[in-house]
Amino acid sequence: MKQTDTELLDIFKTRFNQHPERHPEIAWDSVQKKLLQNPRKLAFLKQMESTGGEPDVVGYDSQRDEYLFYDCSSESPKGRRSLCYDRKALEGRKINPPESSACDEAEKMGIDLLSEDEYRYLQSLGKFDVKTSSWIKTPQAIRDLGGALFCDFRYNTVFVYHNGADSYYGARGFRGALRV
Repeated sequence: MKQTDTELLDIFKTRFNQHPERHPEIAWDSVQKKLLQNPRKLAFLKQMESTGGEPDVVGYDSQRDEYLFYDCSSESPKGRRSLCYDRKALEGRKINPPESSACDEAEKMGIDLLSEDEYRYLQSLGKFDVKTSSWIKTPQAIRDLGGALFCDFRYNTVFVYHNGADSYYGARGFRGALRV
């Protein structure tokens, strides 16, 4: 195992121990064993970490024998902001296009954008995106009309909004999910 993998596992273990409310009844040793068995997934988590996502375990799917990791940074990950929603929106933006899109970056990283339900679940574990917002998976019917959805947390409430998929802002990024 590379030293960088060891350091990464130490970061994840520390975060895991600091936030037991995110994963009651889950033992770190079981998570670490699963990570060591899946070096490709560990590489995806490394990308989540390097872009500011602070991934942590938020659940366990016993039917699929998989741990669920979500980005748990307090605000939308800094290394994943100022992105439009997807490739179609990026290609359609003729003036001042961003460098990439949330969907493209998530795909490169091997992760999925959070769905609305996943985003609401994340918010049940703490307060996230109180100053930023995050793109979420958008239903195709909305996307076909040029829109995309994003969420944030204000006034002790999760808000779901819409915007043109080609829009981008310095305070909007995306959060990811990974199954290991």
